[in-house]
This record gives sequence, C-alpha cells and structure tokens, in this order.
Amino acid sequence: MTVTTANASPPRRSRWYKQLYVWVLVGIAAGIALGAAAPGVATQLQPLGDSFVNLIKMVITPVVFVTVVTGIAGVGKLREVGRVGIRSLIYFEVLSTIALALGLLVMDVLRPGAGVHAKVPKASGAAAGYIKTGETQSAWHYLTDMIPNSLVGAFTTGSVLQVLVIAVLVAVAIKLVGEPAVPVARGIERIGTVLFQVLRIVMYAAPVGAFGAMSYTVGKYGLHTLTSLGKLIGIFYGTAALFVVVVLGAVAATQKVNIFKLLRYIAPELLVVLGTSSSESVLPRMMDKLEQAGVRRDVVGLTVPAGYSFNLDGTCIYLTLGSLYVAQALDVHLSFAQQLTILGVLLLTSKGAAGVTGSGFIVLAATLSTVGTIPVAGIMLIFGIDKFMSECRALTNLCGTAVGTLVIASWEGALDRNRLSEQLNGTGDRSPEPVPTPVAAPA
Repeated sequence: MTVTTANASPPRRSRWYKQLYVWVLVGIAAGIALGAAAPGVATQLQPLGDSFVNLIKMVITPVVFVTVVTGIAGVGKLREVGRVGIRSLIYFEVLSTIALALGLLVMDVLRPGAGVHAKVPKASGAAAGYIKTGETQSAWHYLTDMIPNSLVGAFTTGSVLQVLVIAVLVAVAIKLVGEPAVPVARGIERIGTVLFQVLRIVMYAAPVGAFGAMSYTVGKYGLHTLTSLGKLIGIFYGTAALFVVVVLGAVAATQKVNIFKLLRYIAPELLVVLGTSSSESVLPRMMDKLEQAGVRRDVVGLTVPAGYSFNLDGTCIYLTLGSLYVAQALDVHLSFAQQLTILGVLLLTSKGAAGVTGSGFIVLAATLSTVGTIPVAGIMLIFGIDKFMSECRALTNLCGTAVGTLVIASWEGALDRNRLSEQLNGTGDRSPEPVPTPVAAPA
C-alpha cells in the first residue's frame, strides 16, 4: 500500500511551556531575584549549579570519543581527516587573531582604565592561587597538555583535547585494520546512542542548574559589583556583540548563512550557557545539533571539540581587554610594539584557557608574567567582576565554534545545505527537547 503525504499534517511542536529554554529562562530570572533579595540563602545553592555542570562533564569525554571515532571511521580516506584538521587549525588561528586585535583596538580607543591611578593590589585567596599557577606556566604548556598520561587518564581528568587526541588515534587505527575492526566501530556507535540518551535525561536538570549557578553568582558578588567596574563590563559585552554580529556574521555570510538565524537555532544552548557560565555544559548538544543541521559527523567530531580549545574568541577578547585595563589603571604606558608582543604571547597562552576553574585568570596571569611590563598582581583589579564576564566569554566562544564548524564543513563539501536551510528557517524536523525514549530490548 502506498502512503501519500500530500495532505499529511506537519509535525506537531511542543507547547511553549514544555520547551527547555523557557524553563532555563525562568531559572535564570529566579536565581537573579533570589541572589539580590537573599544573598545568604543564594550562596548556599552553589552545589545545584556545580552538580549540573558535573553531570554534563560526566558524559562529555565519552561523547566526544564515540563521535570522533565513528565519524572518522566512516570517512572514505584518512587524507580527508588530515585536511579537516589543518583547515580547522588555520581558521581558528585567524579568528583568534582578529578577536585579540579587536580587543586591543577597542581598549586603545575607549581607554576605560585611564584616570583610575590604582596602586598594585595585594593578591589573596583564590586569586593568589591563580596568579601563582599562571606565573609557573610557560607559553607552550598547552602543547604538552595535549598528551594524556594514560589511555584512561584523559577520561578521568575531563580533558576534551586529550580525549580528542586518543579518539583520532583509535579511529585511524580502526581504518588501518580494516574489515576486522568494523564490529568495533559499530559497537562504539551503539554506545554513543546510549550516551546521547543519557544526555537527554541529564538536560532535564538544566533549569535547576541555571537557577543554582545564577543565585550563587549574584548572592556571592552582589549586583553592586557590576556598577564598580560597569564601564569595563559594558565594553566587554559590546565588543563581544560586535565580534559576533559583524565578524562572525561576515564569515557566516561568505557561506550564505544568516548569523541571526543561526543564533536563533542555537538559542536554547546559549541560554544554558548563560545560566551556567560554562560552554562545556552544552558541548554534546552542540555536536548533536550541528549534525542535525547537515554537518557531516566526522567534521562535527573534529571541529567542535578542537574549537573548545583553539577557537576561544570570547576569551581572547577578555584577555586583551583585561591586560590593557590593568596597564591603564596602573598608569603603565605600553608602546605599539609592546602591545603587539602581548598579542603574540596571547596567541599561544589563550589556547590553554579552557577546561578548568579560573583558567581565564590563570592565562591572564601567565601572559602578564611572560610579557613582564605589567605587574601580575594588577589582575586583582578585575577579579571581582570576572564571574560576571565569564558568561559573555562562554557565549562568544560557543557562537565562534558554531560558525567555524559550518565554515569548515562548507569548505569540505560536508554540509547538506538543504538540511541547514530547513533547520535555520524552522521548516525541518527538529529533535524534541530532551525527553527520554524507551529503548526496546533486543529480541
């Protein structure tokens, strides 16, 4: 019997109050309100946010592993994998340089630290630890950090970059072994199906995690912190928005992708990042969603995890703004050559600004200690607002990764443009919000 679809009704969409992003917004708003009204209570809710992020991190490394392995195993020739990797690294480096240069330009024009005339503050608490760690790191430490101490160690430490290295090696080995290794690849793919189902279940906790994280942030640091260095925060958010709309928008336009439609498509993920201050909290969902948008699996598997370590556009903007603000506030004059030196050092140190708490501050300390012209303890001037700026860093990083993945896929001819158009225009079938689906037991 032939089934006609001419009169078939379009797929029903969930009601607005069943959408995950609606409840994440509710969680964020409730967290801000509680943090402002009852700071003492709000600061006790930190475990809610931390627990949600830890739940996501629990599945990040295995999801990255299975996605990369199955993606590369399905590629015809290994030469294509190498080409994707090289193109990705070149693209990431170019965009990172643009982000760093934009930060320098904005700070030289607006000079928010001029006239502060601050004295070098004394470092204490967590900030002192970050500074000490940054001073002991070399500009090349991220290269050695790519290599795990053991095959299992990368998964237990949660290092996405180390797992990416292992996954590529395993995938290449499967290709070299050939037919005998096909069952291994199929088994890994089935494990991935289960892991993504685990992720769907975990995402139910996203509104609670956003509520806890936002309550703690506002309760701990207070809304008054925003006013003390409000000008720098405003410049950072404005610069990041300019980068996303103009720079990333122009890059996306070269591939006939509308940046605003793309932002709307990943809006639920952006809201989760806003609530948790962590782009890692949506890494598996971004990989799944970009694959839904027509990007070939191997390109998603290589580009997205690598982008989380090498394409940190928001972090790059933050690092240049932070470096120059400290210099301006301490009345340290930087020549054009010295600013170029800072930019050159940041091209290396910014690659390690992911994956651990306080990483942005550690990298900033490492940069200033390497350059030597700005007192490292000066970063204490912006320590109080770092938490409020972390949301913007994570959001910009995520936007950069999404655009970069689409660009690399387009260059590789690994992008289904019809599928992409359907998803961005909202006319295609989108995966529903995380609702667990029963899995039938094998017969």
